[in-house]
Amino acid sequence: IARTAGRALDLLLLLVDRGQHGLTPRELSERLGAPRTSVADLLKVLERRGFVAPTADGHAWRLDFRVAQLGNAYLHEFSVREIGRTAMRELSRRTGLTTQMAVLDHSDIVYIERQDASRRRSEPHVATDIGSRLPAHCTSLGKAMLAFVRLRSDLAQVRRRGFAVDLEETTEGIVCIGSPILGADGRPEAAISLAGLRAGLSPAEIESLGRTVARAAGQVSSVRGGTVTRLRRLPAARVRRRHTRRAPAAKRSRALAR
Repeated sequence: IARTAGRALDLLLLLVDRGQHGLTPRELSERLGAPRTSVADLLKVLERRGFVAPTADGHAWRLDFRVAQLGNAYLHEFSVREIGRTAMRELSRRTGLTTQMAVLDHSDIVYIERQDASRRRSEPHVATDIGSRLPAHCTSLGKAMLAFVRLRSDLAQVRRRGFAVDLEETTEGIVCIGSPILGADGRPEAAISLAGLRAGLSPAEIESLGRTVARAAGQVSSVRGGTVTRLRRLPAARVRRRHTRRAPAAKRSRALAR
């Protein structure tokens, strides 16, 4: 039973990244290393329970509504998300920027909430899908959390000032500023960020937005009984001299996936 259950879960995980395109029974069989007859039996069971469905052309299989129900049930119970939503909504209202929340999953971050900008600053729409993931090291959300997991020289500044800055490291032309939501043990439970166009933002404005998002994250931490980050102002030149690493061309094409 355990082997069958594990294979069923592996099958669902294979379909996660395929979207509406799905995978054919043959592809699933090859990737699972299982006989096609066993895969066919699993697909029938999962289809009856609403976890998978045939693609539009009928040649492959994709995820179905039951998976979304499970995801929504998990997110509803994820209290840091529920508490953080109010602070994020206010943060977007005050700054006119898109606010996002993510959690750390090994070396990646996973987005669990987003509050869209009011657009009063003529900012573009930041299209980050809930549940999508990015490498933690190239996002402000990830760096903000990593700084409180392992203290390295390049993350020490994040700990000192309470927020991290991503200057076009994931998407060209976009700046993202993130701060961690800390638990009672001082470890990050999640992080929230602001995202918008870098053009026209001075180092002083980035510093000001960083302190704003750090205060919002601190409010969420406080409500949950967690540690509140002490804000320390650093010279603007420290921000100005920050090295900007451009993302590869393939990453730049992502629609502001911050």
